[in-house]
Amino acid sequence: MTIAVSPQALPALVLNADYRPLSYYPLSLWSWQDAIKAVFLDRVNIIAEYEHSVSSPSFSMRLPSVVSLKTYVQPTRHPAFTRFNVFLRDRFECQYCGSRDELTFDHVIPRAHGGQTTWENVVAACSPCNLRKGSKLPKQAGMFPSQRPYPPTVQDLHNNGRLFPPNYLHESWMDYLYWDTELQP
Repeated sequence: MTIAVSPQALPALVLNADYRPLSYYPLSLWSWQDAIKAVFLDRVNIIAEYEHSVSSPSFSMRLPSVVSLKTYVQPTRHPAFTRFNVFLRDRFECQYCGSRDELTFDHVIPRAHGGQTTWENVVAACSPCNLRKGSKLPKQAGMFPSQRPYPPTVQDLHNNGRLFPPNYLHESWMDYLYWDTELQP
C-alpha cells in the first residue's frame, strides 16, 4: 500500500559533516523532496531512513530521516544581529518582567538618548513593559533588564535553542540531538 506523503510530513534532519545539526533553533530540517534531491546530487550521506518510500515507474527509495553533508560547512563565528536572535539570546522572555507574550525589541538606552541598535543595547521586552519604559533611561523608569545585554556566541544561541525543542522529534534523530526527551509530550 502506498501512502501519499505531503512535503512537510517526513522531514530529514540535516547534519553537518561532523554529525552535528546545522542549527538547533530552528532545527535544521529539509523537506523529503530536498533531501532526495541532495542524495541524487551526491551532496549528502543517508544516515537513517523512514519506513515510507517514494516511487516512480523505474525506481523506489525509502525517504531519508537523517542526512549528513559530505562537505563540512564552517559555522559562522558571529551570529547576525536580528530580532529573532535577540529573542533567542534572551530565551524568548521579557527582560523586565519575564513574560513570553507580545515580545518586542527594547533599546535599554533609548535612541532618543543616543542609544544604538546593537547587541549591547537591545533586549527582548513585552509590549506593556516597552510602552511603560518608553524613551526613559532605565534609572528614570525604574526598569532594569534581568541580564545585561551582550553579543552572544553561536554556542550561546545553540544552547538556548536546545531549551525549545520542536513539537515533533523523530526517534531516528535522537542520537544527534541533545534535548531532554522528558520534555516531549
